[in-house]
This record gives sequence, C-alpha cells and structure tokens, in this order.
Amino acid sequence: MTRTLIRGGIVLPCEGRKTVHDPGSVLVENDRIVAVGTVEELDGVDAQVVDATGHAVLPGLHNGHLHSGLLRGTAESKSLWDWLREDIDPAHRALTPEIAEAASLLCYTESLRAGTTSVMDMWRFMEGSARAAEQVGIRATLVPYVADEYDYFETLETNRRLLETHRTFAEGRGRSWVGLEHLFYCSPEAFRGAAQLADEFDTGLHTHSSETIWEVQESLTRFGRRPIEEFLARGILGPRTVVAHCVWLDDREIAVLAETGTSVVHCPCSNMKLSSGPAPVIRMREHGIAVGLGSDGEKENNTLDLLEEMKFASLLQKVTTLDPTTGDPWDMLAMATLDGAHALGLDAETGSLEPGKKADVITVDLRGLHTTPVLHGPDLNVPAHLVFSSGGADVRHVWVDGRLLVDGGRVLSVDTEEVRRRGQSAAEELFDRRRALPS
Repeated sequence: MTRTLIRGGIVLPCEGRKTVHDPGSVLVENDRIVAVGTVEELDGVDAQVVDATGHAVLPGLHNGHLHSGLLRGTAESKSLWDWLREDIDPAHRALTPEIAEAASLLCYTESLRAGTTSVMDMWRFMEGSARAAEQVGIRATLVPYVADEYDYFETLETNRRLLETHRTFAEGRGRSWVGLEHLFYCSPEAFRGAAQLADEFDTGLHTHSSETIWEVQESLTRFGRRPIEEFLARGILGPRTVVAHCVWLDDREIAVLAETGTSVVHCPCSNMKLSSGPAPVIRMREHGIAVGLGSDGEKENNTLDLLEEMKFASLLQKVTTLDPTTGDPWDMLAMATLDGAHALGLDAETGSLEPGKKADVITVDLRGLHTTPVLHGPDLNVPAHLVFSSGGADVRHVWVDGRLLVDGGRVLSVDTEEVRRRGQSAAEELFDRRRALPS
C-alpha cells in the first residue's frame, strides 16, 4: 500500500460547493483519494508527505475536445472552411500511422505537463494514440475521425476494429468511443451506423456541430433543418453523446440538447481564432446542459493549456454579453473539472477531490510575481488567480491514478526532449509528404 499526503496547499475540491481548505491536505492511498480536509484534520497519518505550501491543489483538468496534430503555426489567418480545405484535409491525406502516433505522444505530453489529466482526442490511426496515452500515463478517450464522404479519414469499420481491440486499455485509464467528423463529411448512413456501433459497444459518441453561421445556413439549405435538429433526426443525440463547439444555436436547439441529455464542449480559443463566434455558454448551462472545456487542436489554438483556456472562456462571455458578472472563476473551474468529467461520463470516478474518487490531482504554484498577492479568508483570490493569472507552466505536480507523473514541473513518465525530437521529425516528414501529393 502506498499513501501520499499532499499537505499544506490551498485545496479546491471543485465538488460543486465552492469549498476551500486553506491550508488543506489531500490523502491518497494507492490510486484513490481517501480524505480531503484541513491540515489539522489530516496531520498525523502515516504517509509520504508532499509539501504543497504556496500552491493550489485541485482536480486534474479535463480537455473534452482535442485533435492530435503537427500543424501548429502553419495554418493561420483563414476561415474555417478554407482552413479545412487547404491545410487540414491535405494533411490527413499525407498522414501515416507513425506520424499520427508521434503527434499524439507530443500532444498528450504537453497536456499532462500543463495539468490536464484527461483528454478526449479525435484523431486517426488511434492504436498508436493508445500506445502514446499508456506511455504518458494520461487518461484518454479515443475518438476516430470517421468521414465516409472522403476516402482519407477513418471509417466505421476502422472504428469498430479500434473498439474491438481498445474498448478499454491501460488499466482502465483509456477507452475508445465512436466518432463522426462533421455533418457535411458524413452521410446519413454513417450517422445511423455510428449510433448502432455506440449501442453495440455500450460507448459514447463524439462529433462537431454548429461551429459557423455558414454551417447552419448550409444545413437549412440541404436538409431543411438546423444542425442540432438534423442530429436529432439522425438519432445520435442522448446522454452518451458529446458535441464540440455549438456556437450558433437557437433556443429550440438548446432545448433539444437539454431534453436529450447531450453534453457540449466549449472551445473558446479555437472559436475566436477561426472567427467562428461565441458559444451561448451561459444559456446552455442555465438549461442544465453539461458544458465542458476543450482546447481543440494544436493547429487552431495553438496551445493545449486548459488553465489559459479558462481565462479565454471567461473573457469571451464577458465581452459578448457586455455583462462583467458572467464568466465567474468558479464556473470556469467547474467546466474544466467536474462538468468536463460529467460530459465525458467520468464524473463518478474523477473530476473532483472527494474520498473514493480516483487520485487525479494537480498542484499549481502561486508564488510567482503574476500570482501575488495570495489572499485568504474573506479576501480569497485563488480561484481568480487560477483562471486569470495562472498558466500551464505554473503546474508543479500531476498525479493520475495516484501515480506521480509530473514532479516539480518535470514530466517523469517520458523523456520530453525525445518526445519533442520525434514530433519535429514526424512533422517534417508530414510536410514533405503533403507537398508531394498530386494537386
């Protein structure tokens, strides 16, 4: 039995009640949290002590929408559909399993270092992604890019094979879902087949929707319905379905998502960078929709830093509603932790610091110039610091399943320099291959 006491930090359990233990401690036994409370309550236990003085202690972050990739900084200043046609789709045509695995290894390592303990990744050749996730030690939900209208994405058959071999893996930290790329990339038959596949393997389903105004207008032209209503007609909405973006929703679509129990992942940096627009996060949350937080891909963000993403999520709400009371730090923390875990169907196991849950824990250093002063009691400002001041570089410790994977800001599970070199080499090969494609 291994017992670790994370002692003396400002503990934010993020269990939905705005609880703070200051100073507090978290007791971990093997892969589970066994106690959370004040320093006085937990002192005296027989455990290895990690001194968290001067740090915030909170649950690991959940990135609900990620695309592994190697295009960072090369597909800039374009509209979404030009960006897809000119940069993203050609890269898919040039992709190989080896390049895809190197991309996942890079992205999962970057995510872990910045305090993300769980990712949902929509990518290709995902047997390699499973190897990367197991190597890094991160939780991973793998979602293949299924798109039957094009011959260079995944198919329902390759998705089935992934489910047959990797329905769960890495001692339960990894699992596979069913993925659909986009409404206009997938036929109605693909939607029906995806829903059947998810039922057969008792798993979730993930796709994109309502990212741009053009998409809504095109859906009305082609199908006579807005995208979410078309999803409802095609039978994919429900408690096991997670839809990324949902920027351009009307009141009826929000009601449909709420009535079906469908979850949403908000990707503010991507939505701003691609000029997609601001998602109606406040209205969705008011209707009881679980809204998690996502980075989207490395090419449209361009980082995978969820601490940074929380800041943009808050500021985007404030500037688009002209209401400074929106985007409360506690709400942003909820989206990145417990609400994100709920969207991914993981909230019974992780997403908050509570006895019995998996020990997915991070510490964030609050001793920087940019996080000074740290105030306590009625003047507590730590939630605001985490959302508006902190970044992934401030993360000092990361535990997943009780296993220490980042110590003092250094990733222990992989050689980060080797990961970087492998990613660099794979990217150069990818661009060489893409240039050689016939026009």
